[in-house]
Amino acid sequence: MGYRPRIKSPRTSGRGNRTSRHKKAKAKERKYRSIGSSIWEESHVATTEEVVDRTLKRLRTLGSQRFVSFSYSEHFSRWLANLMDVMSEFESSSTISVDDQFVKECSRILSNVEFELEERRRKEASLEESIKSLSDSKILLERIEKEYATRAREIEGRKTSEIKRLHSSIDSLRGELDDVARMKTGFFRAILKKARAQKETEVTQRLNAAQSELGLTMQNFAAEQERLRDEYERKKQPAIEQIRDYQKEIENIETDGSIEDRRVACEALVNAVNALLQRRTVLASID
Repeated sequence: MGYRPRIKSPRTSGRGNRTSRHKKAKAKERKYRSIGSSIWEESHVATTEEVVDRTLKRLRTLGSQRFVSFSYSEHFSRWLANLMDVMSEFESSSTISVDDQFVKECSRILSNVEFELEERRRKEASLEESIKSLSDSKILLERIEKEYATRAREIEGRKTSEIKRLHSSIDSLRGELDDVARMKTGFFRAILKKARAQKETEVTQRLNAAQSELGLTMQNFAAEQERLRDEYERKKQPAIEQIRDYQKEIENIETDGSIEDRRVACEALVNAVNALLQRRTVLASID
């Protein structure tokens, strides 16, 4: 058998051995302390009051939670998952015994808020379409207003021209009457009496006709302007209502309208938990 030399282990100082033993003892102490803490936590079972208080506190926190940035629908799934976790933990607690009424009520509340949030999610998705529709409605209103302004100026121009013509004609006829009146007192008064009377009657009739035409013309233009205004209002009002509706819709989408839905849902779940506790108290008193 061959020879095997003995390998000597390196010598260490006594101080080094003491340091190593001290570190090992500290590590073992931390390990036992950690194990003891875990055992205590596992052995501690939350009381009914603790479970209820924690559940109600978490529900109210979720009910008051605000989403500060758009799009708000990005937060809906996480918020719903947190809400369902709260109720699941409550129902699975060993100190809580839920009944069918509680389960049905909670299911209904959760379904309702999920539906409301899904509706708001769809509305957020349609925001771009709503903005385009708003822009189209504004363009339509602008076109209606421009068309009205153009036609109103056209009517006003024709009205001014026609009234100016009639006033000029009336002024001319009045001048003729003045001339006839001067002829009555002139040198040829006796000779041209019959001719002057006939001329005066003719000019007066023409003057009356011109004045009547002026009045009728002003009435016709007023009626035409009124019809134009009515037509303008009939076209304008639907466009204005559309703009108002789209602006309101966009405003609702761009603000977190879900906060009220979520608050109502959490408050309803708080009430459901309290109602469950009341039923349990009643049953316990009967037993």
